[in-house]
Amino acid sequence: MNQPAKAPRAKTATSKTKKKSRVELDIEARERKRDNKRRGHKPGSRANPEGGKNTSSTNDKKADPRIGSKKAVPLVVETVLHNAPKAKKVVKPVVEAKPALPPEEELTLLENDARLDSLLDQLDEGKTLSAEDQSYVDQTLDRIDVLMELLGIELGDEDDEDEEAGENMYRLLKGGN
Repeated sequence: MNQPAKAPRAKTATSKTKKKSRVELDIEARERKRDNKRRGHKPGSRANPEGGKNTSSTNDKKADPRIGSKKAVPLVVETVLHNAPKAKKVVKPVVEAKPALPPEEELTLLENDARLDSLLDQLDEGKTLSAEDQSYVDQTLDRIDVLMELLGIELGDEDDEDEEAGENMYRLLKGGN
């Protein structure tokens, strides 16, 4: 019995390829090791679930990671009457809080107010002010008057001061007290 002829064998790959040196084998081993290290999740991924997600758009609202109802839970039980009308909340107008300064300090602040000075200069020049600026000037001057009354400061007429100055000068010239 004749046996079938065997097909010629190709030369093995090892005979034609060059055997790798020890340095090349070490480099490949390092690359494999580096790839193995990169597997899995980052440390702390259980505590920070958002850390692993790539957020490409900053416009998205960040969802609250806590699970459950966001409805407020009343801590004190109140009796609720179903037939009684609900009380409406009364909105109180916001009153500007006056500074808790002593009257002397508040008066010096108001007298040194740069905005008030510029507005008064505009009034002296004959310019008209807007309604907002005019109300600011009026309120500030009224407050200055109130503070001066509290402190007992009186504005004397300019004529009286001129007469007093003249009398003082006359006394000095005469050599009197």
